[in-house]
Amino acid sequence: MTNANLARDLEQILIQIQKASLPIYETLKQSLGEYTQNTNATGDTQLKADVAADEILQTTFKDLKIIKQICSEEQEHAIPLHKEGIYSIAYDPLDGSSLMGANLSVGSIFGIYQGDFLPHNLVASAYVVYGMVIGIGFASLLQEGVDYFVHNGKEFQLQKTLKLSHKGKLNATGGTQKNWSKFHKSKIESLFNAGYRLRYSGGMVPDLHHILVKGGGIFSYPSTSDAPQGKLRMLFEVFPFAFIFERAGGNAVCIQENPTQGEIEAKRLLELIPKHLHDTTPCFFGSQEEIKFVSES
Repeated sequence: MTNANLARDLEQILIQIQKASLPIYETLKQSLGEYTQNTNATGDTQLKADVAADEILQTTFKDLKIIKQICSEEQEHAIPLHKEGIYSIAYDPLDGSSLMGANLSVGSIFGIYQGDFLPHNLVASAYVVYGMVIGIGFASLLQEGVDYFVHNGKEFQLQKTLKLSHKGKLNATGGTQKNWSKFHKSKIESLFNAGYRLRYSGGMVPDLHHILVKGGGIFSYPSTSDAPQGKLRMLFEVFPFAFIFERAGGNAVCIQENPTQGEIEAKRLLELIPKHLHDTTPCFFGSQEEIKFVSES
């Protein structure tokens, strides 16, 4: 496929994401964070807003014949759309929806795969931040950086292209602290001792977007005693943001520890191969300097 054809296709997909973000945002304004009686594919109790956002995105993507299949975090299996389609889209329709009751920002995440749902097939990724305004970050193989669009009340306008500095100042770390390993705890404490500032809302999209906007830092959701494989899902959350951070000039790795040998292994997130659509992994996203630091024994 030529770059011109890829650019045309990605523009169509971005337009659909922009279209879907508007009714999702209106749904959020009317939602009070009410739960349904249902659970999603990984056992999480669904909010009404989760279900509504998923339905909006399914309907929106069905209109685009270049999309072969979609897979939502809220669904157990992929949904086929068009046999002649080229792209597979994995998405989290509403990341951080449990924060809605506190009136905090939430978001949507998209991984755009050319072919099957494998990380080396990623050609673009996007995220939507639903905050004071609707913001959309979009990265592709066609250029470096992350284009950030903001809705001005009438249309989406490109505000800036986000790129990471070699070293940042922010530290957003997830997981219950009592379940952290000694290694992870020491690394996080070292970052704070070096002057890093805590910026963690509990929402992956707003926290990673904050690091991108501020030009650097680190986000981590490590292996913990209660969740050795982490809690964030590869296809819907981890791979899309790993792609975004690499395009922004940063890095993204999985860190696994070997307690018996006192060693750690850091592996590029986009080299992991999921065995199931809903597999999870420990994950670290950040500027080059921070990722190098946490990857060292």
